[in-house]
Amino acid sequence: MYTDKTLACRDCGASFVFTSGEQDFYASRGFTNEPSRCPECRSARKQGARAGGFGGERQMFSVVCADCGKQTEVPFQPRLDRPVYCSDCFEAHRPAATSRGGAGGGRGRY
Repeated sequence: MYTDKTLACRDCGASFVFTSGEQDFYASRGFTNEPSRCPECRSARKQGARAGGFGGERQMFSVVCADCGKQTEVPFQPRLDRPVYCSDCFEAHRPAATSRGGAGGGRGRY
């Protein structure tokens, strides 16, 4: 029913084959768009997602913990008007899950 198609990757420009089997799989899942990235770029993009978002490594900032004075790294640009803690001190300053409106202790701000 389907025939193999050669497509161009939108990231690297390389040609790749969208096989009839892949087309059948896409159709069975209700996907209407063809893949726009080659398997290598799709894989790299997925790896980037697991490492902190698309686009590669996350920038880390070196800081000194406001409590214990230990050197640590954080994934955000520190502001002068807010203390920054190492992971151990952060856990000590973190409110209990029950005082934040529910179990689970999510990381969001309330």
